[in-house]
Amino acid sequence: MRNARFVCMPRSVEEAVAAVVEGGANPLAGATWILRAPLRGEALAEGYAVLGGAEDLCAVEIGEAGIRIGAAVTHAALSVALVGVEGFVGLAQAASEAANPAVREVATVGGNLCAAGFAASDLAPALIAAGAEVEIHSAAGVERQSVEAFLAARATRPPGWLMTRIFAPCSARLSAHARLPLRQAGDYPVAILSLSIERRADGAIASARVAVGSVEPVARRWPGLEQALEGQTLDPDAAAEWARARLGDFEGRDGVEAPGWYRTQVLPGLARAAFRSLRAQV
Repeated sequence: MRNARFVCMPRSVEEAVAAVVEGGANPLAGATWILRAPLRGEALAEGYAVLGGAEDLCAVEIGEAGIRIGAAVTHAALSVALVGVEGFVGLAQAASEAANPAVREVATVGGNLCAAGFAASDLAPALIAAGAEVEIHSAAGVERQSVEAFLAARATRPPGWLMTRIFAPCSARLSAHARLPLRQAGDYPVAILSLSIERRADGAIASARVAVGSVEPVARRWPGLEQALEGQTLDPDAAAEWARARLGDFEGRDGVEAPGWYRTQVLPGLARAAFRSLRAQV
């Protein structure tokens, strides 16, 4: 890689951790974010550890307790692996709709989550809604934390750490993902809404997890809407109105593609679309 002093190619998780945590290399997977670093005024690192050769970082494992996603799994590979997997319709939608086909073939799950400054990640809110956790290796050892907590603190983590896997529990929850690009599918979405719900025996919502991305600099849950949904039916129009009544929970970010006020105003429409997807699954 131009301007990089060294490039190594670890063949396992252990070698990747050693290269990044001990050797000071920066992890490199799909490189879709690093490629444009000079355009953002960021210098390239002195060294990179290319993760694509570590097979255990490129695998999706589905078990009775949940799914385990290697950090170097691409969006395209994840969308294929999740076909027909109960409880992960929303995450599969996020993986299959992000960016464009060419980018989905190379952009990775870990890279999508670790790119501080990239607010328009489709996978971030979908993984939050799925209750997912990340596995982080550092000099202090191995830790697991929720995706939401990781995203909130990722920009302030000291150097020398590597995300290796993402875990999401299997469940009978229904899930959906809705996004709004301004012009075409390859655009970054101006707003994203992901949700998952558990239903009672009578069909009403017992609990909900709602996550919003691209509206603010970092994706996060929407507790106000979650509480409003409990005990309600799968009514798309009502969901849109509950969302509209709580738009003050967000302070939209201004960007070249859309002003902040617009990002928040489209959330009710995304809630309606997500609920339509939920109803189609019943």
